[in-house]
Amino acid sequence: MKHYLLLTTRTSSFNEAFIQPHYDYLNKLKETNQLVTYGPFSDGKGGAYVIKSESLEEAIEIGHSDPLIKSGSSIVVVKEWHLKE
Repeated sequence: MKHYLLLTTRTSSFNEAFIQPHYDYLNKLKETNQLVTYGPFSDGKGGAYVIKSESLEEAIEIGHSDPLIKSGSSIVVVKEWHLKE
């Protein structure tokens, strides 16, 4: 498995109603051992999470399935990350 960094940034259409579904989604990723770590940025304009995935395409699909992204509340950038543990 490879590691991927998903950077989320709030859009002008940000809707707080999608925050809890976003955390529910992250909890599902955690249950399947795909989520490594996550957290919001201190400026309140977004956040990031690290996942394990077989491919960039799968990681992009995971990112675009996040309720914050699907709703248009945030955008996501997905990068393969050669994480040093």
